[in-house]
Amino acid sequence: MNNKIGILGGGSWGTALAILLAKKGIEVNLWVRNKDKADLMKTARENVDYLAGVIIPEDVNITENLEKAVEGSEILVLAVPTHAVRNLCTELNGKIVSNQIFVNVAKGIEISSLKRISEIVEEYFPENEFVALSGPTHAEEVSKDMPTTIVAACENESIAEKIQDIFMTPKFRVYTNTDLMGVELGGALKNVIALGAGIADGLGYGDNSLAALMNRGITEIARLGEKMGANRMTFTGLSGIGDLIVTCTSKHSRNRSAGVKIGKGMNLEEAVESIGMVVEGVKTAKSVHELMKKYEVEMPICENIYEVLYENLDPKHAVIRLMMRDKKDELEHMKESESFGW
Repeated sequence: MNNKIGILGGGSWGTALAILLAKKGIEVNLWVRNKDKADLMKTARENVDYLAGVIIPEDVNITENLEKAVEGSEILVLAVPTHAVRNLCTELNGKIVSNQIFVNVAKGIEISSLKRISEIVEEYFPENEFVALSGPTHAEEVSKDMPTTIVAACENESIAEKIQDIFMTPKFRVYTNTDLMGVELGGALKNVIALGAGIADGLGYGDNSLAALMNRGITEIARLGEKMGANRMTFTGLSGIGDLIVTCTSKHSRNRSAGVKIGKGMNLEEAVESIGMVVEGVKTAKSVHELMKKYEVEMPICENIYEVLYENLDPKHAVIRLMMRDKKDELEHMKESESFGW
């Protein structure tokens, strides 16, 4: 099997990675579920819905046939939203061989099972290697060759290094990490904090509020991650603080944009519909709500964001609750953990 790559999902990120790899001379099959959309992309050589104005190279083979996209591909990039991963795995049954490597680029936690994407894929394909490709990476900028860094996480270090070699370009720098759990959790949970960042902006708050939210937010993420068994230091890296910064501050962030609309008075359904694309943090907020209870971890920011989204808590009241909590030592979490000290 050669370096042929099948990218499963025709959204912005799947399309951006197809463009990046094709420019390296790698053979790419880009699977787009909807035939009409696939036909339009073949003709226009552009993903009008998600990456308007960016040309898709002619040697990216766009197909609506899943079997053709998968057959002969050494690497299969999962570029569908978290809630669609399980259905896609079901469709892939009987089409996968054991030496194909899954590379996932979605960021979320399944609500029904509280499983990370690697755990969902392992249910169906326990013999296949799995890599999470995650970090501060907006598709809009990657597709335009803007300098970007990302991390390839796999428990098998040699596989992480293989993915590093394949995806690395002069404008796309790939690091490796063997803490798969930590990288997955960082990528998923930062979307919840980004919703909060947007809500704060929508309320008219400023830089002080954003800085506080991001700093205390990464503390909550690391607290849960460590309790679940991840390496706390992973959350200081690209998939932790790095991804949190870009998602909380960027105009490209769907989660932040949805939060702004909620802060300005829209309800959750209206805000998500107005974005027109999947807002992963909305579903992840539910998953985090359950995880914090399961692992008995204090996560007041995530808890208040959940209540704003799903229990009609007034965002202004949520801010007051957060600000008026019992007094704390800033380094309390470090004192509780002998294994950690930033």
